[in-house]
Amino acid sequence: MKNNPLLLKIIVLFTYLLMVTVNALANILPIAGVTTEEISDFYPDLFAPIGFTFAIWGVIYLLLGGYILYQIGLFQTKKKNRKREELFQSIAPYFIYSSLANTLWIFAWHDKLILLSLLLMLIILYCLIKIANILRNKKFDFKEKLLIFAPFTIYFGWITVATIANITTFLVSIRWYGFGLAEDQWTAIVLIIGAIIGIVKIVKDSDILYGLVFLWAYLGIFIKHISPSEFDSEYGLIITTAPITIVMLIVSKIYVFLKNKDIH
Repeated sequence: MKNNPLLLKIIVLFTYLLMVTVNALANILPIAGVTTEEISDFYPDLFAPIGFTFAIWGVIYLLLGGYILYQIGLFQTKKKNRKREELFQSIAPYFIYSSLANTLWIFAWHDKLILLSLLLMLIILYCLIKIANILRNKKFDFKEKLLIFAPFTIYFGWITVATIANITTFLVSIRWYGFGLAEDQWTAIVLIIGAIIGIVKIVKDSDILYGLVFLWAYLGIFIKHISPSEFDSEYGLIITTAPITIVMLIVSKIYVFLKNKDIH
């Protein structure tokens, strides 16, 4: 397919449209008679954020849509950029695989095939790691930061958190009792481990956008735990741990901002 860049771009467009359509139908129909959120509620997971945080999917799909239009020629200058075309071709296979895995994830999730959904989530995560590696250290102007870097960085950040959540849901589904530790204790540990993963990425790659996604997710978890209509402050350890990890994420972002400011 690399010998036919136009065909590759068409497949990228098709798999993107397929992914967005299936994700929309998941809640419109809904698929298997249940919404995506109802499946989440079926497996009580203390790591899951409050419902409104999932609105970030709209942002992700909108930004990815911008990338799709950009890679097929819209918003580009008339001058042919060989390096940009090579970049699109490098990203394309991983974008295609991740979009197909994302589409299949919906069906696995709605059919309560939690182990399969986790394996598919890991495929998405792997593809986004590969794309992040392709984009690392690339020099982008503002337009390319918006249309290339931002879509995949935000997507990568959210899938990192979603993978952790999918793992915890799988453990709930098999009734794993965590070596005798209480559920809130394990969740506190997962919150800290997740925050460390986010902080390492933020500091290592000076990736503030990735950190913003983690911050959004962790705020969603904290709000769910203090919300009277949700956990209603039932788990004090998590209510203590979540703000600490949020502060850790904010501090790492401030550090990166100040470091970049000093460099420039």
